[in-house]
Amino acid sequence: MVTWRIEPLASPRQIDEILTIEEASFTNPWTREMYLADLDNRGVSYCFTAQGEDGHIVGFCSVWRVADEIHINNLAVKPEFRRRGVATALLTHALAEGARLGAQRATLEVRRSNEAARLLYERFGFVVAGIRRGYYTKPIEDALVLWRESLKRDK
Repeated sequence: MVTWRIEPLASPRQIDEILTIEEASFTNPWTREMYLADLDNRGVSYCFTAQGEDGHIVGFCSVWRVADEIHINNLAVKPEFRRRGVATALLTHALAEGARLGAQRATLEVRRSNEAARLLYERFGFVVAGIRRGYYTKPIEDALVLWRESLKRDK
């Protein structure tokens, strides 16, 4: 099994690789400016990258820490690296880092139709807590609001 190197987004130069993954994964991707703003907002904004053996980014997870919560903004993996444990490694790292920073729980939105992502989040203990009607565009679709109420590490 491949072990992915998980590291914080370190510089604006890495954003190009993230944007490529964004565009392959989302119909309404974040912009360079959004990631630059996150880089400037350390202490609240965190972006973790998964890197392959060649040092290239194969996936990422961006989160915000707000009070005692972690909000998972984006989690995406290059199409050719999906189903290889990259998302699991990123989510494991992001939740552990959130707990280390004092977060007690985590939340995110996911497209109702995104079965693969929903199954991943369920494996991590997230449950549906609400629906945001018409939240997504291109195409318009409801978002399921998911919460995980405890970030305490399993014993």
